[in-house]
Amino acid sequence: MDLLETLVGKGLRREPLSRAEALAVLETSDDELLDVVAAAGRVRRHWFGRRVKLNYLVNLKSGLCPEDCSYCSQRLGSKAEVLTYTWLKPGEAAAAAGAGVAGGAKRVCLVASGRGPTDRDVERVADIIAAIKERDEDVEICACLGLLSGTQAGRLQGAGVHAYSHNLNTAEAAYADICTTHEFGDRVDTVRQTKAAGLSACSGLIAGMGESDADLVDVVFALRDLDVDSVPVNFLIPFEGTPMAGKWALTPQRCLRILAMVRFVCPDVEVRLAGGREIHLRTLQPLALHVVNSIFLGDYLTSEGQAGRADLDMIADAGFEVEGTATTTLPEHRRRSKPPASNDEPERERTGDARPPQASRPARADLVTVRRRGAGTDLPPNA
Repeated sequence: MDLLETLVGKGLRREPLSRAEALAVLETSDDELLDVVAAAGRVRRHWFGRRVKLNYLVNLKSGLCPEDCSYCSQRLGSKAEVLTYTWLKPGEAAAAAGAGVAGGAKRVCLVASGRGPTDRDVERVADIIAAIKERDEDVEICACLGLLSGTQAGRLQGAGVHAYSHNLNTAEAAYADICTTHEFGDRVDTVRQTKAAGLSACSGLIAGMGESDADLVDVVFALRDLDVDSVPVNFLIPFEGTPMAGKWALTPQRCLRILAMVRFVCPDVEVRLAGGREIHLRTLQPLALHVVNSIFLGDYLTSEGQAGRADLDMIADAGFEVEGTATTTLPEHRRRSKPPASNDEPERERTGDARPPQASRPARADLVTVRRRGAGTDLPPNA
């Protein structure tokens, strides 16, 4: 396909895609899917070789969030039967992080539910980081604590945080459809505060919430414009007890097209396959490794993932290797200068932007397993 050759060339040269080109990736047919994955794989291998970075989540404080994000099992009013607990003690968090590191994780992501941290919360996290670093000095630390002030970002950077994660989740025009207690601009501001404090910016999206192709392209272009270093791509986990229960709008093929579009738009950025991969990609997970260069190991915040050993076997069987601590993830040019600015293509008109109907298939609530092990429990974690 001429389109794919064009996209590969742009990816290798770090030239920005147009919105029309990004939309065209999402509109390819299933017959073209392997060609799309192969083309995205060429770009992925150019910048990241065959390395796969492993990240491990530690849920420091679970549930009872005052925000109303409709996709979240920890939201205000959620009836999802997830684990709820207050802040882990530093030793407990360090032990959970240590299990992930022992399983091969290079980065530990410390997450706490809530709108954003208080200054006291930031100090709690600083103590937790100290406990983790005492056990594993070389591990990267990413924090994900909600909306953040510049002062708090600076304190986290001083405490040893390498990156801060705060997803945009969906396009600005669609944001009010999924949350009313804060705005898209609040999330953008947190990403900017993160970068201003010298932290590596990690921000991504959730697909499968009823968004259109144009929404997906818009949020990925917003991430490109923010020049984030890492883009986690989540696929909606439709928890029972949340407003999005029963929303199964994704197929494995669509998930792969979304990942490929993100790779073409953000060619030299860490693209991470995140929550929902097991239940939406299913047996096609190994194909996704040809597009992404990063995954989460083991479990997620409130749901269980496949066994950590299965993740490692999948990586090896697909011909990839786990990225070690001695290797820097991002290409050298991203550590020294900014990539080329996006083009000046005008914003597309949103009028008449119809959203696609949900896939006509029965809900599979049996595929979602609430996490009952690891942080906040007496059972060993999945790593």
